Amino acid sequence: MANVVNVDVVVIGGGPVGVTALALLGRAGLSAVGVEREVRVWPTARAVHFDGETFRTLQSLGVAERFAEATLPMASFHIENEEREVLVSVPTGRLGTQGWHDDLTFHQPDIEVLLRDVVEELPGVQLRQGMTVLSVRNVGQGVEVAVRGADHEELLIRARWAIAADGARSQTRQTLGIECEKLGEDAQWLVADGILEEGPGLASDMIFLGHHTRPALWIRLPGKRVRMEFMLMQGDDPEEIATPAGVERISDGVLPVDKFTADRLATYTFRGRIALQWRAGNIFLAGDAAHQAPPLFGQGLCAGMRDVANLVWKLDAVKRGAAADSLLDTYESERKPHARFWVEQATNAARFLQTTDAGTAKQRDAFIRANPAASAPVAPPLGPGLHDGDTDDRAGRLSMQPILADGVRLDDMVGSRFLVATTRELYAGLPASLRKQLEGNDDVVVLFDPAKVGQILAAAGAQIVVVRPDRYILGLGDTPEVLERLIRSIPQVGRAVPAHI
Repeated sequence: MANVVNVDVVVIGGGPVGVTALALLGRAGLSAVGVEREVRVWPTARAVHFDGETFRTLQSLGVAERFAEATLPMASFHIENEEREVLVSVPTGRLGTQGWHDDLTFHQPDIEVLLRDVVEELPGVQLRQGMTVLSVRNVGQGVEVAVRGADHEELLIRARWAIAADGARSQTRQTLGIECEKLGEDAQWLVADGILEEGPGLASDMIFLGHHTRPALWIRLPGKRVRMEFMLMQGDDPEEIATPAGVERISDGVLPVDKFTADRLATYTFRGRIALQWRAGNIFLAGDAAHQAPPLFGQGLCAGMRDVANLVWKLDAVKRGAAADSLLDTYESERKPHARFWVEQATNAARFLQTTDAGTAKQRDAFIRANPAASAPVAPPLGPGLHDGDTDDRAGRLSMQPILADGVRLDDMVGSRFLVATTRELYAGLPASLRKQLEGNDDVVVLFDPAKVGQILAAAGAQIVVVRPDRYILGLGDTPEVLERLIRSIPQVGRAVPAHI
């Protein structure tokens, strides 16, 4: 008979999304076990890009500075055409509204090691490697996941919920019979990752080479690491092209045999997919199991990190009795449209950036010259859910994070709680009974010191901004009535909820 483990959450998949979920669960005080088939960190890179929002998630784990040492802030990005004309150049490398650099590159194995170190430091959560999942099923008010270890010992994990972050070929998604919607056209590409010695490579940190004779992508990573990706063309010999000599040829000498040492030469498919369903009972899909996008905007891993940041605080609220189970339905309703936006943007961009027709490339070049801003889409709001987006289109969007005069980032002061940012006068206008509830509620922080929240209020153009634990705006306003309504819409307000320990 299999040994039995009982936890709040089981996480299927030990990639960066799954391990981040484990870390977030541990920080929230939930018990969780993660299961991963591979015995050690996958040695080659896949994702290479974080944005400022992702770094806020790492900041919530208390480890952002550690991760900053393993990343490279991007200083420049541009798109060029066949004639090497720079069609658009986007300056990067600045601290953005999230209190971190807008764009950073990394070597994924380094990041995965750091994430696993975080999990090892947290009580109540663990990652078990070398575990093959045998079955996943909803059982009553929970889930059961049967796994087999490398030593052939079987284990039954019983949990209230499961997060399936088991990748693009998600076995869990297939077991549940969930289909994916295909967006755009698939394309085969070659990826070359490795060390470039003594070579400048290309000038910018990221360049999309819109060459209709062979579209390609260049990315500078920390240290001497670089990545280039090349679209496979009709007539290519797949075996010849995936060699050092082949890479030197198709890179036009950017990655010469005597200076570039590849640790990965592999073909893969640019694809756009969205799972039609993200929740089945008490099982939730996250990361590539729920969505896949061509890497044109570097949002694949970022989207997966958003998934678990959105989901974990809600699991915590429901587990502690601070919210009804229906709150968990807002995970899919909020995240799916947001993720779909980036998949659509990436597939649409791929359609014209990776064209192999000279006439279409000329039309594309003219469009980009005339519309340079189209190369940098503005992030969308969440879909319908726990926010005031139906009445104010500023709600449901990511909040900004001020860096205070003493260098402290505001999230470090707030923690993983709701933030009520307002004025002292509006707060004083609340009913005394509601103020008393807030003052004894460890799930809500109220700040009205302009030195702390003045930037947030100014950026939103409001005297009230209520921010959720995942840093998205619950609602905004300017009157005592709006402030009271927003506060009462916080699940943890007005309910008998044990304080955080």
